[in-house]
Amino acid sequence: MGKTLKRSAAFAALARALTAGARNGPSIGTRLAALPRMIRATTKGEYDGGLRLALMTAATAYIVSPIDLLPEIPLAIFGLADDAVMVTWLAGSVLAETDRFLEWEARRSSVIPGGLVP
Repeated sequence: MGKTLKRSAAFAALARALTAGARNGPSIGTRLAALPRMIRATTKGEYDGGLRLALMTAATAYIVSPIDLLPEIPLAIFGLADDAVMVTWLAGSVLAETDRFLEWEARRSSVIPGGLVP
């Protein structure tokens, strides 16, 4: 399994994805449409995104959970900062992973299924 995404890689992927439309890369809509296919391929064991999907699921749960590492009310701006970092990391991770999945899907579609004939 490949390396997990680092925070800087997630931020860089987010920046690349937001400007990709101008550079003929996959659009945000294409990437979001790939999410269900990516989840399905991962659950079937065809795609190796299990750990990354688990981390993205945990980040989503943290963001929507009312329990927070740094609560918003007593810590004001610091309480919002941890959520902002998580949202940014999650967005970058989703964009980077869908980019990787779309490349995998393109390579996979160019392979003709079958076996080796002796």
